[in-house]
Amino acid sequence: MNLINRFVTKNDKLQMNYSDPNLLDKMNKQITSWLPTVPKEYVIVCIGTDRSTGDALGPLTGSYLSELNPKHLHIYGTLPEPVHATNIPDYIKHIYKQHRNAYTIAVDASLGKSNSVGSIIADIGSLAPGAALNKNLPAIGDIHITGVVNISGFMEFTTLQNTRLSLVVNMAKHIAALLEKIDQQLTHTIISGYCCN
Repeated sequence: MNLINRFVTKNDKLQMNYSDPNLLDKMNKQITSWLPTVPKEYVIVCIGTDRSTGDALGPLTGSYLSELNPKHLHIYGTLPEPVHATNIPDYIKHIYKQHRNAYTIAVDASLGKSNSVGSIIADIGSLAPGAALNKNLPAIGDIHITGVVNISGFMEFTTLQNTRLSLVVNMAKHIAALLEKIDQQLTHTIISGYCCN
């Protein structure tokens, strides 16, 4: 769980409500523009725990995405095997050992302003898991996708526990669908590359 940095604005950052009908197309276009031109391994790290409704966005996304069986994405963080505050340093070591020079997309829940709740945000750079709960955990991700699941500002732990499950489930399904679309785009790019060489 991380907090949205309200003081940094980037032109590349894209924020859209999960229910926006253009979400998949616009975010897919933006994220694929960030991907390296040289084919790499792609790792998705879905951060969070199923012990907190609000913080379950990551593992739910990982589980939904795993069910879609992507061809080019290695997925870490699902409901049965979550990546959370206690084990994330070990997972990061494992990922860097198993997937040398991989391109990593981190997925996590976040807290933000009331008018941002329900937003999915894609941005360049790593995220700092646990920042909303003042946890000092290693940053991860070449890019990241966060879902604003509730309001920040007071008693964040309790806020996460009282987040509506329906919102988290719907957002996780949309993020998984977005990542599947990116996987399909990678398939098209790889096939096109082979055709042209």
